[in-house]
Amino acid sequence: MRHFDIIIIGGGPIGIACAIEAQKNGLSYLIIEKGCLVNSLYHYPVNMQFFSSSELLELDHIPFISKENKPRRSEALEYYRRVVTTHNIQINLFEMVMDVQKDENEIFQLKTSKDQYTANNVIVATGFYDIPNPLNIPGENLAKVSHYYTDPHYYAGMDVVVVGASNSSVDAALECYRKGAKVTMVIRDSEISSHVKYWVKPDIENRIKEGSITALFNSNIKEITDKSVVVQSDKKEITIKNDFVLALTGYRPNFVFLEQLGITLSKDDDCTPTYNTETMETNVSNLYLAGVVCGGLNTHTWFIENSRIHAVTILTHIVSKYRYCRF
Repeated sequence: MRHFDIIIIGGGPIGIACAIEAQKNGLSYLIIEKGCLVNSLYHYPVNMQFFSSSELLELDHIPFISKENKPRRSEALEYYRRVVTTHNIQINLFEMVMDVQKDENEIFQLKTSKDQYTANNVIVATGFYDIPNPLNIPGENLAKVSHYYTDPHYYAGMDVVVVGASNSSVDAALECYRKGAKVTMVIRDSEISSHVKYWVKPDIENRIKEGSITALFNSNIKEITDKSVVVQSDKKEITIKNDFVLALTGYRPNFVFLEQLGITLSKDDDCTPTYNTETMETNVSNLYLAGVVCGGLNTHTWFIENSRIHAVTILTHIVSKYRYCRF
């Protein structure tokens, strides 16, 4: 059984940033990632363009060169892969962490789908993209329904309902429309979200205004059937012919896993995990959070650009404890 100073759960950009800081400080570490490298980014839509500029996505001041100011998914995948290979980051891919326990000596015992490890410290950088927010309606489990969107070509010539008005929903609606789909957006609010990328928002609003894309505001889907969806729009019920539903209603961290680790979640609707904002240490000693997982259900709180600093914060705290112990 191998022992490490630090085990990092999650191989996304922030997990990689933590590994780089561990390397700089001469600490042994291992990233354990249940999927491929930067797994969440890999599952983003194929044509996705980041809201952030390339320099705001950089790790450790390693230049990120992109064709446009705001890079696309393919460029980000290439960038983070090169960071990992260039720095020889120690990472185990397609390995799931199954259990984490502390022994009587305060050492973490980790069991995964492939092996077992021990560590003095654990950093959880698991993001939030794996668990969709459910609609909780009849028909949600039909094969025609997806909580993820990848490529618009698949929906060419089809009647597609897109649920939501966030960046992912707007991108999907516009791309599917431009590939020949008949698109209807079902939006619970009275307008397109203010969080939508500023260069995209006028596009979707103009497509709705001209009638190219139908938008049902103040509406919710009540039921999904094989050939239609039933929508409650204002005070009337509408049945829409339908082939596919893209239920892009957002995602959430794995709260069950966080609680299994012993991390306390807030009792309010946000389920924010407990951690010290100055050190990123949770209520469990030597267990840290990094990246968007810190926001609970407030998944718009943390991004790559404003959570990169978590890596430095965490390693500064870990190193300070190591120095104290050596004295």
